[in-house]
Amino acid sequence: MRAVVARTLGPPETMALEDLPSRPLAPGELRVAVHFAGVSFVDVLTATGGYQVKPPTPFTPGSELSGIVSEVGPDAKGFKVGDRVSAASFGSAFGEEAIVTAASAALVPPGLALAEAALIRTNYLTACYALKARAQVQPGEIVLVLGAAGGVGVACIQVAVAYGAKVIASASSEAKRQLALSCGASHAIDSGAPDWRDQVKALTGGRGADVVADPVGGDQTERAFRSLAWNGRHLVIGFAAGEIPRLPTNLALLKGASLMGVDLRQVAPNEPQLMQAMSVEVARLAAAGIARPPIAKIYPLDEFADAMREVASGAPAGRIVLKTPAADQSNQD
Repeated sequence: MRAVVARTLGPPETMALEDLPSRPLAPGELRVAVHFAGVSFVDVLTATGGYQVKPPTPFTPGSELSGIVSEVGPDAKGFKVGDRVSAASFGSAFGEEAIVTAASAALVPPGLALAEAALIRTNYLTACYALKARAQVQPGEIVLVLGAAGGVGVACIQVAVAYGAKVIASASSEAKRQLALSCGASHAIDSGAPDWRDQVKALTGGRGADVVADPVGGDQTERAFRSLAWNGRHLVIGFAAGEIPRLPTNLALLKGASLMGVDLRQVAPNEPQLMQAMSVEVARLAAAGIARPPIAKIYPLDEFADAMREVASGAPAGRIVLKTPAADQSNQD
């Protein structure tokens, strides 16, 4: 099978599609014929060596995929050959085949296209864990979403609205703000506006946001934390801006606010029952038509470098997806 291989961590042009051998399955594993793979900012950052976790090389990028189960390993319960599945992994998604654990996979509900299913697990598990398990968002609360047109941002909008919250979306372009509104945000503001905090204050009736969903970091974090209401919760999800901010801790004291870390990778080993509950919740939202990731463009696998460069540019309003030849040959997508 062919897969994208980074022999050293670096820019996309240093990677290549290579023919790789298939290995036998270990207990609890599935072999998946990949049809689609999401291309996220974290995928690009990891493959280029800019992420906080450095994978060993050679490395196949990609952390989210969908496809058809082609083989079921020992003790991989709940799946059979031919099942449509989505799965998350740390690497291996940018290829024609992926081996994933059964615990990281889920059946794709009827009515959800495989291209969309590739984008469900990581983003929507993150959003559900952040908003439901960590912030415990309540109906009627106001959620301020930074980076609102990114994968996690869109998921946070849709999940917050599903839980009865009102969303203020912050995004850098008109196209991204329109996307956020189409996904359920009540208001969308320009992340570069000089009066950004004044706009948040006006839209919240002067009290501030109850919850901030922050996958951006950089200089956006402090101003968002300053825009929290009393007893507000600031969810630290990532650092798409490329900079880890320094936050004055007196702000938490003055606002009675909480700074909450959201690292999905650590939930499964530390709280497996919670991870299972979040997986069930994501499946429910997908089956109900609530979790619907918008796709900006689908690239063939051979054009992986162009797809990664587009994601790195920060320009897309919606997600970028890779498609393998198997998707063109299937009637199950």
